Amino acid sequence: MQYRVNRKTGDRISEIGMGTSVLFESGMEEGVRALERAVEGGINYFDLAAGHGDTYPIFGEALKGMRKEVFYQIHFGAEYSQGVYGWSLDLDTVKRSVDQQLTELKTDYIDYGFIHCLDEISDWKTYQEHGILDYILDLKKAGVVHHLSLSSHTPSVIQTVLDEVDIDQLMFSINAAYDSGEGDYAHGSMNERAQIYQRCEAEGIGISVMKPFGGGTLLDAAQSPFGVALTRPQCLQYALDRPGVVTVLPGARNVKEVEDLLAFHDLPQEEKDYSVIAGFDPVDTSGACVYCNHCMPCPAGLDIGLINKYYDLAKAGDPLAMEHYRTLEHTAEDCTGCGHCDSRCPFGVDQSGRMQEIREWFRK
Repeated sequence: MQYRVNRKTGDRISEIGMGTSVLFESGMEEGVRALERAVEGGINYFDLAAGHGDTYPIFGEALKGMRKEVFYQIHFGAEYSQGVYGWSLDLDTVKRSVDQQLTELKTDYIDYGFIHCLDEISDWKTYQEHGILDYILDLKKAGVVHHLSLSSHTPSVIQTVLDEVDIDQLMFSINAAYDSGEGDYAHGSMNERAQIYQRCEAEGIGISVMKPFGGGTLLDAAQSPFGVALTRPQCLQYALDRPGVVTVLPGARNVKEVEDLLAFHDLPQEEKDYSVIAGFDPVDTSGACVYCNHCMPCPAGLDIGLINKYYDLAKAGDPLAMEHYRTLEHTAEDCTGCGHCDSRCPFGVDQSGRMQEIREWFRK
């Protein structure tokens, strides 16, 4: 397992975390084994916007002796009075749901307390007016909630909330389809979504990724907007390559599916290469680097995707990106202009010309 640090909290979080939309389907015994294997394999971050209330006792049983080794995302607005997942902005309902979750999880604190699933500005106003935000903030003052977080699919709402409260972690739906404007939760333009990634990277706000497979549509050629099925490793790599991302949270229902997640970092890079998305005509990525590194290896040793990422972030005002760029073993200064990357880029980026642009920009 590999780890990334949320710069606002200092937490060292596994790049592959785990969602809980389907864990309950395997029952208590197999669910416990799956969670134990996940932690044994290095997964330490779990999203608890669960698909069913039966998920919480499974966690309580499996991880009761390992609570300090893991991080929980708990959502203020997710409720399970009917067993299955529901959403409520009624304060008393939210309080009952959170109390029940903590009891069944056998814990007395929440690592990341989430303002849950705000997709409209009206939801944000309701969240404030109904006292739910104050409730979370009171729990944070009492030490029950360690870090205030936000879950949303909508860039404009995210920007508003980030302007108004101090958020430590953002849960955002990220995959190649949504970034291309395709899918049920493809909210915001490509540029608006990129601005979210860049702002979070610049401000040290970690992003935990939901829906990396687009609800399964990206894994099915008949439903995929790219005309071909992507693999799970391709989807995971795409999400991990976005600025600001700390962890990706695919679901798993049993030990076998957990083993598949744990194998991600052992796969050869070509199995994670998602450049097939360049063949999707409607996507407006022509001439834009998406950091896929399909152009690699560079004869001069440049990490072309990382150089492009630091350049885009630095232009957006991220001072750390400038520092990271300057500490690279090879920068755009080392580009020989051989054109090897130009001939391999599936998105038609003039990378050798861009290296010259980057070189001049960082010389200023």
